[in-house]
Amino acid sequence: MKNEAKVGESSAETILLETKRFTVVRMAEPCTDGSIRQREVAIHPGCVVIVPLVSADEVCLIDVVRIAVGETLVELPAGTLDRVESLADAAARELAEETGYRAGKIARAAEFWMSPGILRERMHVFVAEDLTPGPQALEPGERITNRIVSWEEAVAMCLDGRIQDAKTVAALLLVNRRRQLEQGAAGRP
Repeated sequence: MKNEAKVGESSAETILLETKRFTVVRMAEPCTDGSIRQREVAIHPGCVVIVPLVSADEVCLIDVVRIAVGETLVELPAGTLDRVESLADAAARELAEETGYRAGKIARAAEFWMSPGILRERMHVFVAEDLTPGPQALEPGERITNRIVSWEEAVAMCLDGRIQDAKTVAALLLVNRRRQLEQGAAGRP
């Protein structure tokens, strides 16, 4: 299939593959020597990642069966931006669907590109607090179970490799550093 489409901001891109969740395009990239090389890029609508604080010292992680890597990974709840809603609403919805928790408070914490060498996917990190438990609303095929751990254990899991999911490592370590700075500013150890 060779359709020309304006997926990027400034150049025509050839669509190579369109799926329900992402599109793969071929882009022309100008090189420093004046030549042009072709690059294939996966275009994804983006994602929300939620850090659910069950208490001041506990976080809800999830165990997720991931067919792409053939393993069950420890992750934070997250979801694709696949409908028209605010980022905060998407985070609240994904939190409830994947964990059953409803957030009394949800705040934006960070954002980052996932793998910008081949993928245009922006991750939007939110911290959810004042949680109320409830039933999960998993999509068909989702195999997710909650795992409540202490905050210190979650950080340790990032550092020792028990958490291998990049978005989870990045989000937990970013939020951990902010928590450390806030505690220092408040004069707490």
